[in-house]
Amino acid sequence: MTTQTRKEAFHAVTPHPSSARAVPIEGDVAPGVPLPARPPLPTANVTGRPLFGPSWFAAVMGTGIVANAVVTLPRSLPGLRTAATVVWSGAGLLLVVLAVGYLRQRALRVHAADPTQAQFFGAPAVAFLTVGAGALQLGRPVIGERAALDVDLTLWSFGTALGLATAATVPYLMVTRHRFAPDAAFGGWLMPVVPPLVSATTGALLVPHMPAGQPRLALVLGCYAMFGLGLLAALLVLAMVYSRLVHHDAPTGAMVPTVWIGLGALGQIVTGLGALATAAPAALPAPYVHGTAVLALLGGVGVWGFAMLWLALATALTVREFRAGLPFAPTWWSFIFPLGACVTGTSALAARTGSQVFVWAAVVLYVLLVAAWVVVAYRSLRHAAAHTGGSRSRA
Repeated sequence: MTTQTRKEAFHAVTPHPSSARAVPIEGDVAPGVPLPARPPLPTANVTGRPLFGPSWFAAVMGTGIVANAVVTLPRSLPGLRTAATVVWSGAGLLLVVLAVGYLRQRALRVHAADPTQAQFFGAPAVAFLTVGAGALQLGRPVIGERAALDVDLTLWSFGTALGLATAATVPYLMVTRHRFAPDAAFGGWLMPVVPPLVSATTGALLVPHMPAGQPRLALVLGCYAMFGLGLLAALLVLAMVYSRLVHHDAPTGAMVPTVWIGLGALGQIVTGLGALATAAPAALPAPYVHGTAVLALLGGVGVWGFAMLWLALATALTVREFRAGLPFAPTWWSFIFPLGACVTGTSALAARTGSQVFVWAAVVLYVLLVAAWVVVAYRSLRHAAAHTGGSRSRA
């Protein structure tokens, strides 16, 4: 059976939403014959409660990085680390609530069949990784040294396995099952391939805690391999997203915030280069250690420059859409983690160079990050309260 035939057989029983800009493959119907009506994807489970998609795990990602970024900041204030610890605790609690809620609604197959929702399967993986890193960086005074390490190692292992599975499975579904219009590429396509980048960055924090010798070496090399996987895949997707932006109409509505995900991928690349260069001396011979430091500085600054270009583009598109009226959607969380990754990347360059340009850029970006997080968190709580109230009134 050919790939074309497999796709046709799959889509004969699997609907695809209009938001994914899915289109029929040539040959599905005769010319001039209208497409048959297809039932929409289920929006509620058997209890009648509305389904929530994996994109909501971006709330954990964003909240977690607001806390974790404090650890990397080149400037701080009294009480800021304590506040960050409270925020990290909130992210951990939210992760538990969302994970339990998502598993209980049994919507995995429904969302895997949806060309848009499937892209956000990377969000739960990054959520686990972010909360795990916060346990090691912020949780030690609260839960103890050993418990913090155990929590991070557990969440990192699970998040990494989930992220690698997502990075392999979602592109496979896109090739064999989903169908897209020429203008379908959007920032969400980065979500399945970004988790290995985050695994590489957060895995570097675990290197000093691994036994010396082969275990430590294996972790460093594994992190570099995941970094390469995420780096090349992210650059491929960024090229497709940029091509879509310049060849088709500008994105509108809920799709606009997803443009910021490109900034997150670039910021994570800079952060990862710095974190791996810091961890390398514990496992690699001296010549390679020097190479990682050079790559973290020169490569990091180069990618940071492109990130600033993407930041300017994303900001301009967002301001343009706000003027037209941008309604709230879960994709608003796409503003937060990317901006946080930009903060951690800028902070890494500030620590490595001592440049005041990077020092104050990191501080300004963090202030913007906190302001954006407050707004999006408030709107999310209002959105959740409204939908919960609506569900109860119908019950």
